[in-house]
Amino acid sequence: MSLVVGLDASTTACKALVLTNDGSVISEGRATYRLDNPGPDAWEQRAEDWLEAALAALASATSGLRPADRGRIRALAIANQRETFVVTDDAGRSLAPAIVWMDARARPEVRAACAELDPARIHAISGKPACVTPSLYKIRALFERLAPHLRAETKRVLDVHGYLVLHLTGEAATSTASADPLGLIDMATASWSEELCALARVDPRTLPRLVPPGTPLGALRAEIAERAGLPRGLPVVSGAGDGQAAGLGAGVVTEDMAYLNLGTAIVSGKPSSSFRTSRSFRTLFAGLPGSFLLETDLKGGTFTLDWLADRLLGSGSLGGGEARSELLSRLEDEAAKLAPGSDGLVALPYWAGVMNPYWDDDATGTLVGLRGDHGPGHLYRAILEGIAFEQRLHTERVEEDAGVISSLVAVGGGARRGLFAQIVSDVLGRPLVRPSTSETTALGAAILAAGGAGGHASVIAAARAMTKLGDSVEPGPARPAYDHLYREVYSHLYDAVAPVLSALARGRG
Repeated sequence: MSLVVGLDASTTACKALVLTNDGSVISEGRATYRLDNPGPDAWEQRAEDWLEAALAALASATSGLRPADRGRIRALAIANQRETFVVTDDAGRSLAPAIVWMDARARPEVRAACAELDPARIHAISGKPACVTPSLYKIRALFERLAPHLRAETKRVLDVHGYLVLHLTGEAATSTASADPLGLIDMATASWSEELCALARVDPRTLPRLVPPGTPLGALRAEIAERAGLPRGLPVVSGAGDGQAAGLGAGVVTEDMAYLNLGTAIVSGKPSSSFRTSRSFRTLFAGLPGSFLLETDLKGGTFTLDWLADRLLGSGSLGGGEARSELLSRLEDEAAKLAPGSDGLVALPYWAGVMNPYWDDDATGTLVGLRGDHGPGHLYRAILEGIAFEQRLHTERVEEDAGVISSLVAVGGGARRGLFAQIVSDVLGRPLVRPSTSETTALGAAILAAGGAGGHASVIAAARAMTKLGDSVEPGPARPAYDHLYREVYSHLYDAVAPVLSALARGRG
C-alpha cells in the first residue's frame, strides 16, 4: 500500500503525519515556533520558522521509517494557518515579520477600504464581509502605514502555503483553498481580483499562481528532500487552509454535514455545491475541489482560556507550557462542580472581536453578573458556556440561510475536553460526533495528497476511504437550563452592550 504525507502548519506548530491510503497513521512528527505579540493588537512570526519547523516535523515523522517504507511515499500536501502572510524578495527571503491572522492593527484600513469601495461589493467578490480578519486590510496597513517603504521592495506576497511551496519546490504557487482567506480572490473566477488587489495596495504580479486544491504543484528540491527524509522528486500537491482541511479530514463532504473545530478559534463549516453569500457566514473555497464552504468563526476560542491562565492568573508568558496546562486542568475541575449558568455569570466571548453575524471589529469581551463570590472556576466555565452560546447562534443562522445540519462533527483540542464538549452539546441540543483521529487537519492535507497523486480516484473518494467517525457526545440534563439562558439572556446580550462597546472603542482611538 502506498503512503502519503500530510503537513499541518498551524499557528504555533507544524505537525506531519505519514499515512496509508486507508488513513492509518504510520508515523508522526511535530515542531513548534514562536508567536510574538510586540504591541497592542500586533501578532507576528518569523516566516523562516515555518520552514524550519516543517522540515523538523517531516524529519521526525520519517526518522523511524524503514527505507522501503520511505520509498512507498507518493506525495505530500500542506494545510496552513489562514490569513497569515509574509512579504519577501524574489528568492522568498522575508523583508519583515509575517503578520498573523490574529493581528488587528488594520481597523482604520477596514474603514478606509469601505469608504473607497462599497462593502457589499467587497462581500460579493470575495465572499467575505469587510472586517479586520481578511489579509486584504492587513496588507494595506503594512504598505500604507506600518512599513510603507516595503511596498517598493516587495517582490512576493505569500500566504503560508505559498511560502512553504516556494521553498520546498521552487514553484511560486498556492491553492485557492489556502490563499482564499487573504480576501483578494474573485470567487466567481477563482483568480486574483484586480479590484481587491488595488484596494489592498498590492501588485497582483507579486502574488503566487493559483490552482485548485489537490493539484500537483512540483517536486521536492533535492536538498529539501534530504533534510526531510523524503524521496527525491516527491510530488507536492496543493493543499488547503487549516479550516477546510480539518473539515475534509473529519469526513464532512456533503451539504447536510458540518464540522466544528473547538480550537484556538471556534470554526464551523458546512459544504455547499454553489457559491452563496450571507452575513451569517463567510464563503470560502472548500478543500473538496469544485465546492465551497460556508464558514462561521469566533476568533476567541481556547485562546480565551489561555488568556485567562496566562494574563489574568499569571501562569507565565504567552506560549504556556506545563504551568498553563496544570492551571487549566485545575480550573476545569473547579468548573465541572458548578451548575449550568456559572452561578449567574455570563461571558460574551469577543476577546478578539466578532465576525459573523455582527462583523463588529469594535466588539470586546464582556462579563455580565460578576459578584464577590465568583472565582476563577466560575470565569472558566462562563467562558466555555459563552463560546457554546455563540456557536448556537452561528449554527442556527447558517441553517436559516443554507439548510439543516443533520450531523455535526467536532474536532480540535476542545472536542477532547470532556467538559467543553459536553457544554457545547448541551447548549446546541444536538449530538457532537468525534472523528476517530485527533489530527484531522493533517489528515485533510494527506487526503488531498492521495487524491492528487492518484492513490484514489478523486479527493472525495480519498476522503471516504481515509476517514472514520468515532464516539459521540449526547445532550444531557443541563439542556433545558441552557436553552432558557440562551433565549432569555445570551441572544439579547450583544444588542444590549453594542453601543457601550462602540463608545469604548472610540475612546481607545
